[in-house]
Amino acid sequence: MIDLWAALCLVLVLEGLLLFVAPQAWQEMAHRIQSLPPRNLRIGGAVMIVVGLVCLQLVRGG
Repeated sequence: MIDLWAALCLVLVLEGLLLFVAPQAWQEMAHRIQSLPPRNLRIGGAVMIVVGLVCLQLVRGG
């Protein structure tokens, strides 16, 4: 459970870094995302989940 909390904290750090380093690019990306159809966002989310799980398995040595 501690690993889960550590991972969530790292997500916050990475998100914060993106906002800190390139706020205008982040805003532009957010505007572009709003124009995408929900189906495309759902597919993108599913792909990110699969890639994240595969990477986690590789990192964990599985």
